[in-house]
Amino acid sequence: MTRPETPAEVFDALGKDYEAAFPNQPGQHAVLDWLVSRLAGRAKVLDLGSGTGRPVAETVAAAGHDVTGCDVSANMVEIARAQVPAARFELADLRTVSYPAGSWDVVMTFFSLMQMTRAEVDAVLDRIPAWLAPGGYVVLGTVPADVSEVDFVFLGHPIRSSSYPAEVFVKRFEAAGLEIVYWEQVDYVSAHSDVRPEVQLYLVARKPE
Repeated sequence: MTRPETPAEVFDALGKDYEAAFPNQPGQHAVLDWLVSRLAGRAKVLDLGSGTGRPVAETVAAAGHDVTGCDVSANMVEIARAQVPAARFELADLRTVSYPAGSWDVVMTFFSLMQMTRAEVDAVLDRIPAWLAPGGYVVLGTVPADVSEVDFVFLGHPIRSSSYPAEVFVKRFEAAGLEIVYWEQVDYVSAHSDVRPEVQLYLVARKPE
């Protein structure tokens, strides 16, 4: 296998093709509907790994909330700014980005931790709880698996991926003092020929008030 591509390389190349490869993810839409039905006022929402802005930032911004997305791909940031003008999008690396304590009502990350080492995933998950305001939510979407730095081809691009089983993510959030308030695993099958069927995990954890 050739050298694994970085997330910036992969998603700069994919652009809007990513939307075509993963359309109509029912688990993602369900957790977003659950979330926006519980947010009061104009919540401050951070989308880590915001991609094209659709459907995540678009859905939450359309519900009247103040959404900021960040992504390591300059192409994705440009696309998201064009597609979702109601939100803000910034070029930033999830592995190094930092925010003041209590600055967000919601921190979301959908499938953006997977092209990292486990140490990098751990570091991101360790930082997020401090960024939440009391009563705030962290929303995670990922593919749960007991894998560490596994090489494979993703939509024609060689990548290296890590993840954890679902129960590990649950334990990590609970150890940080968060309460699991939503947990669903969904079998997802895309019509795209290059996307293999996968199990998707959606978790929401809440910070005590």
